[in-house]
Amino acid sequence: MSEYLTNLRRHVGHDLVLLPAVSGVIFNAAGELLLGRRADTGGWSLPAGMVDPGEQPADALVREVREEAGIEIAVEHLVGVAMHSVTYPNQDRCDYLSVWFRCRHLAGEAVVNDEESLDMRWFALDALPDMEDFARLRIDRTLRNTPAAWFTQPGASHPALTGRHPV
Repeated sequence: MSEYLTNLRRHVGHDLVLLPAVSGVIFNAAGELLLGRRADTGGWSLPAGMVDPGEQPADALVREVREEAGIEIAVEHLVGVAMHSVTYPNQDRCDYLSVWFRCRHLAGEAVVNDEESLDMRWFALDALPDMEDFARLRIDRTLRNTPAAWFTQPGASHPALTGRHPV
């Protein structure tokens, strides 16, 4: 958790906070997708994290992937944006304005590089492990490779955004 969020949590406890977040749908040269097994839930998900104050979203994603997986990436383009609610096992509640990007692996071996992950692994697209719906939504929208970013239309909702799953 960033120093910013640690300080904020001292004031609000487990109450709801609104936070900007980023995630990457990262492909290697073989077309495999990078996933990490989260330490807090044990589930597989995309590399992701919070945008720090004053940081641009693409820079935040490059930083987060380096911190979590120890690799360098190229951020290719914006894929989508959505609000996503999360209640963590410790009962911290967050609403994330989540921005996700299609990315390409540049250098380094994907490894567990921090305490947030239990495993870090490349998966063939036809052999992806079980994941929560929000991770699937981001992968599916990225694989569609459309030129415009995805978002929920005004007044609409999407079932993958109503659960309380990690970023």
